Amino acid sequence: MLMIIANSASALMYLVGSDAIRRSLPDAPGWAFPVLIVFSLFNLVCAIALFQWKKWGFWGFCLSSVVALVVNLSIGLGIGPAVGGLIGLVLLYGVLHIGKENKGWPQLE
Repeated sequence: MLMIIANSASALMYLVGSDAIRRSLPDAPGWAFPVLIVFSLFNLVCAIALFQWKKWGFWGFCLSSVVALVVNLSIGLGIGPAVGGLIGLVLLYGVLHIGKENKGWPQLE
């Protein structure tokens, strides 16, 4: 549920607040915000897929995390905050592997 809320909020923030973000990052390329909006919505779809036990939802998060890393570096974020976005992916992987017989990963289709 947290992923659905966070990605919905991110997409809305990039749509509504992109001017404020651009003021704080004046060297950010114009293409960065539409890409971030699209991938926030893509993450929302991936989160819903995980709720439906689809493995491609996890791989979609992997793809979007790599794209977000590249975009964050290109808009001028430092390496720390850019790589910090990968923490969610590591947490998701960990959560899918918690448990002995009831792990989430083998249950994904």
